[in-house]
This record gives sequence, structure tokens and C-alpha cells, in this order.
Amino acid sequence: MLDFMLPGSTVYSVVKALHIIAVIFWMAGMLYLPRLFVYHHQAQPGGELESALLIQEHNLLKIIINPAMVAVWLLAALMIAANTALWTSGWFHVKLLLVLALSGVHGFYAGAQKKFAKGERPRTEKFWRIMNEIPALAVIVIVVLAVVKPF
Repeated sequence: MLDFMLPGSTVYSVVKALHIIAVIFWMAGMLYLPRLFVYHHQAQPGGELESALLIQEHNLLKIIINPAMVAVWLLAALMIAANTALWTSGWFHVKLLLVLALSGVHGFYAGAQKKFAKGERPRTEKFWRIMNEIPALAVIVIVVLAVVKPF
């Protein structure tokens, strides 16, 4: 256990606040990127809109989504190291599984962005509209688990 960061301490609270902030940034990007993919499908290939979307998609991943996800995981690791009792909570296992799944979705989005950058149009517009909802549903469950701690 990290003695300087006991649960309930000011340091632990600051780390927890930074974790929540990182989650907000990560989810904002995870909700917006598939929407950009929808617009990308609607854009004329080689056109001005497509060029702008390619820049936006790239920047969103590299400047916001990727650093935010790294921060989420690093700050979570600190909190888990400081509060090893989390491992005994069922709600925490479900939350961790959902965060791992979101990380996988993140990787899937990053792969799709690379395909769009190569001029491909992976999947369909409808698919990206549906994928836009996945992070939202997952984060709802994650927040309820973290706040209510039902089991």
C-alpha cells in the first residue's frame, strides 16, 4: 500500500479527481470520434470536408483520446495500489472488465482512423452510428458501479 496516499487522504482525493477528469476527456473523444466517422462516410472522397475530417480524427486521437486513456490507466493504477481492498469488491471487477472493453473499443477506433487516413471507408455509416452509443452505455454502467457499489 502507498502510505502517502491512503484512501481518504488529500493526495488520494487529488489522484481520484484527476482520474475522473481524464475519464471525462477520454469519453468525450470516444463519443465524438465515431460521429466524425459518420461524417467521413458522408463526405466526398478527396474533397475538402474529407481532408478536414482526416485532420480532426487524427488530432482527436493523438491530442485528446490517447493521452486521456493513458492518464486514466496510470491514475487508476495508483489508486488500486493505494487501496488494494478494491480487488475484493465484485463491482470493481465488473467495472475493470468494462474499462478493458472500452480500451479495446479505443484500439478499434484507432485502427479505423488509420484506414480512413489511407482512403478506405471501413464499415458503414450505420455501423458508426451504433458504435457511437457503445462508450455512452458502458460509462453509464461504470459510473453507477463506482458510485453505488452494488456488490
